[in-house]
Amino acid sequence: MNHAEHLSLAGRALLDRRQFLSNSATALGSIALANLLGLDGLLAAESGGPIIDPSNPYAPRQPHFPAKAKNVIVIFCAGAVSQLETWDYKPELIQWDDKPLPGGPNVTFQGPAGNLARPQYEFRQRGKTGKWVSDMIPHLAELTDDIAFVHSLTSKSNTHGPAENFLSTGFVLDGFPSLGSWVTYALGSENRDLPSYVAIPDPRGVPQNGANNWGPGFLPAAFQGTTMSSKNPVRHLTASGVPEDADRAARSLLQKMNARHLAANPGDGKLAARIASYELAARMQLSVPEISDLSTEPAHLLKMYGADDTQNADKAAFAKNCILARRLIEKGVRFVQLFNGAYASGGKLNWDGHNALKEQYDIHAQILDQPAAALIRDLRQRGLLDDTLVVWCTEFGRMPFFQKGAKGRDHNPDGFTCWLTGAGVKPGVSHGRTDDLGQKAIEDVHPLYHFNATILHLLGLDFERLSFEHNGIQRRLTNVEGKLIPQVLA
Repeated sequence: MNHAEHLSLAGRALLDRRQFLSNSATALGSIALANLLGLDGLLAAESGGPIIDPSNPYAPRQPHFPAKAKNVIVIFCAGAVSQLETWDYKPELIQWDDKPLPGGPNVTFQGPAGNLARPQYEFRQRGKTGKWVSDMIPHLAELTDDIAFVHSLTSKSNTHGPAENFLSTGFVLDGFPSLGSWVTYALGSENRDLPSYVAIPDPRGVPQNGANNWGPGFLPAAFQGTTMSSKNPVRHLTASGVPEDADRAARSLLQKMNARHLAANPGDGKLAARIASYELAARMQLSVPEISDLSTEPAHLLKMYGADDTQNADKAAFAKNCILARRLIEKGVRFVQLFNGAYASGGKLNWDGHNALKEQYDIHAQILDQPAAALIRDLRQRGLLDDTLVVWCTEFGRMPFFQKGAKGRDHNPDGFTCWLTGAGVKPGVSHGRTDDLGQKAIEDVHPLYHFNATILHLLGLDFERLSFEHNGIQRRLTNVEGKLIPQVLA
């Protein structure tokens, strides 16, 4: 009986000796090619999760490819800064001032829409690029030749909490790792005595979604941000009411007991991680007070930042936070998140300008402008900007019209501005565009996924390869989306 007659054409082909040998050679060659590509890191969508030693989770690790930036400072302006009062000049708004928007929405996030409103500050051209920037931020405006602006960003939410999540973690829901956690998970730290990731809250309080902005989500807890500021040092670093000698003796005994238990249970990764955290805390008892002590900074530098301002306590405190950020970068801390603005408060404590935008922005701009600009200048003078990426961001923008019966703008996730400067960034660039009234991104539109993917790229990380398996899914900062913004890369 001829069994071959019951096979398909493909099945019969496998019975041919010459074709079988030919296919075998091709298959072996494909396996060899895949192995070579894998060794060179050239396989698409390859999982890029690092191998973490629980006993040394902060050890420095190699990026996927040569990095332009080694460290990051993120200046996060909470409350949604209006692009129309800062970076995105719209002269058409001046002509349409106090007129209704043709075909515009009757109701937006917080109620009925009013008439179009001109920019509340004068704009003028700056530097060699002639970039139009607001008088609200004169110190930062002087730096525009060094900045790459992205004017066409979009968010997935028009609510502060979920929008902060989306900016910080790539998801509107809670429980996902922050950008800083992804970076320190991938790269570790160059400093053994300080956290690899530090979040510095605004002197007026924490942002709307609090620790979600610096949380590790489902990544190992070692990669969460440590909160500290010039005003509030790291909490629970020392035992309250316990003499220093007794505290040192207790820690020494605990370390010996943990080491003995680990030697008896060498596969206990959680215990190794716990020991590593205790050891870091012990080293931080010496290093944190030193780095938080700003009394060693010269008077002229305190003045440059505005840290000596006796008339504006919030500005002076934010300026000291900016100095702390620079000191942390100097010491090799990988990722510093510097917050400007706190929680929802009717716009009094952050940039949420619904009712009295001009009046409130006069206050917030005074706090932000001089210290943030001084931070960038100081980094450059010290040569730190060669290796440090500085990011300025906010969770969404503002509408071109006022809210009805008010002097403020409602939430706008459909078109807003963030920017980059420093290591690997092409200076003097304005990329993307919103419409003539600044309501919606219409040219080179970039969801925040693209912005985060570009930040990872500058750090030598492939956003498609940097992943972590959680509940059977390979999760990424950019979810299943993401795209580089090459126009802002040097």
